[in-house]
Amino acid sequence: MGHLLVVESWVGSMSGLLPRAVRAGGHEFTFVTRDLHHYLRAAPEEGAHPLLAARNVLTADTNDADALLPRLERLHAVLAFDGVVSSCDYYLPAVARAAVRLGLPGPAPRAVEAACRKDLTRRVLADAGVPGPRFAVCTDTADPARAGEAEAAAREIGYPLVVKPVDLCAGMLVRKVRDAGELAAARRAAAAFPVNARGMRRSPALLLEELLTGPEVSVETVSSDGSTRVVGVTDKSIGGAPGFIETGHMFPAALDLPQAAEAAATAVRAVEALGLDRVVCHTELKLTPDGPRVVEVNPRPAGNRITELVRHVTGVDLTAACVDLALGRTPDLAPRPTGVRSAAIAFLLPAASGVLAGIEGADGVRDRPEVLELALAGPGRTVGPATSNNDYLGHVMTADTGGDGARRSAERLLARLRPTLVGAA
Repeated sequence: MGHLLVVESWVGSMSGLLPRAVRAGGHEFTFVTRDLHHYLRAAPEEGAHPLLAARNVLTADTNDADALLPRLERLHAVLAFDGVVSSCDYYLPAVARAAVRLGLPGPAPRAVEAACRKDLTRRVLADAGVPGPRFAVCTDTADPARAGEAEAAAREIGYPLVVKPVDLCAGMLVRKVRDAGELAAARRAAAAFPVNARGMRRSPALLLEELLTGPEVSVETVSSDGSTRVVGVTDKSIGGAPGFIETGHMFPAALDLPQAAEAAATAVRAVEALGLDRVVCHTELKLTPDGPRVVEVNPRPAGNRITELVRHVTGVDLTAACVDLALGRTPDLAPRPTGVRSAAIAFLLPAASGVLAGIEGADGVRDRPEVLELALAGPGRTVGPATSNNDYLGHVMTADTGGDGARRSAERLLARLRPTLVGAA
């Protein structure tokens, strides 16, 4: 049995999947956070939050890595951790540094830092010849004097293009911009958001990228002992223009074998170029007419319950693989028959502003034989038109035992769900 140190977590599905994987492996964990209420507010209506199943729940300033590391070192001397992990992107660099400091297994901190900063990722991959969009980095969106820098870079790349912060997640403030006016608005929006959702001060840099066309997929990989293994390719649907909101996923992606192989090979090149090892990665790509292009590399298991789609189809638990790697163990990646040929998830998004009164149609969806999960937000939530992946009102997950029909069934059932809002505008 191992004792895992968990430093923060996402408050969505991974906050339940990670504790489940720890327990399923026969391990225990200590949870360290700067704000326990951040998780308690997201607790299920019935029962305690899964992170409270920890052997210890401790408070520390996880936003200050220089102060955190000696604190963790003192805890390690008493509690004897066997590994350290987080599911939240904002804390992955600190976790990698903690592993080195405590003498525990983990990826190289420099590699994790480069993967977690979109501008650094772009530069590393470009230097290694890994295909991606043409890009430019504007160093200070908050400085009006630098507006000319952004406008000149945009003209060189060509409109329309994609604007994104270098250090935010879940599609926050990622926008398609069509002209200089929309670029200026995107710069103002980024400058008005100086800290992330965890209270960390953000970089003022903004990434401008060529707008890539084609289907978007992600490649789920596990790297260990210098070798990267592809577990599979997931496809995704995107909506919310001018934003890029993930509206659904299906595993495995509905691609022919050469397409899937080319996407997988490109993702492996990106992971290896960044120097990532002893890590589960979720690498997003666009399948352009000129071949796969890397969108980003995430050095942690996929969010949006993609890990569950993979598990339902292959029997491989990527969250458990993350736990094994953190403990210095070799993950079990052998596929097992599950009887499921494809699994998909479709997300419910608000289309107007108001207070959620309820979601009609759930009774006609919940008991369908193809439904694996139905999760819906409760009444009383204030909502507005979706701008990022943080705005979901729920999801439907489905399985197809015969072929690649899971996405179609998920989208069909999602269409039966009708949010009702009070004071809708």
